[in-house]
Amino acid sequence: MKKSSRARRMARHHRKHKAVAALNLTSLMDIFTILLIFLLVNNNNAAKLPDNKDIQLPESIAQELPEDVLTIQVSPRDIIVEGQKIADTDSVRNQEERTVAALVEELNYRAAQALNVAPEEERPIMILADRDVPYLVIKKLMRSCMETPYTQVAFAVLKKPEGEAE
Repeated sequence: MKKSSRARRMARHHRKHKAVAALNLTSLMDIFTILLIFLLVNNNNAAKLPDNKDIQLPESIAQELPEDVLTIQVSPRDIIVEGQKIADTDSVRNQEERTVAALVEELNYRAAQALNVAPEEERPIMILADRDVPYLVIKKLMRSCMETPYTQVAFAVLKKPEGEAE
């Protein structure tokens, strides 16, 4: 049986478009390369503060970004130096001494273990204290830091939104 010209044309069209389309990966690789370079260049290298759910930092209008330094986390229950529990907040608050012996011992140990730092050089330390921790506890921690090479004490705070006034 003879096919009409329309049937032949449709058959040619279907044969031509029956093949699976090939995917050209060259342009896709170019896009991913550009995206990777963009993300590497625009990477924000600001130090990230340790994430502790027990600590609510106070708010401030401070503009300086934190550096990567030794941190003391002070929650309403515990005092932690770089992930290691040193003392209970309640016991530090109730003690008669003006310094925390366990903290002084830990900071002196860490100062002795530090590489490429002169022993007489002042070292920075950051205190992340919950906003509900009494000042008496923070004062004892600061005094303890002053008895070690970690004498540059800084406090971590949350940045207040621009429009908020107090």
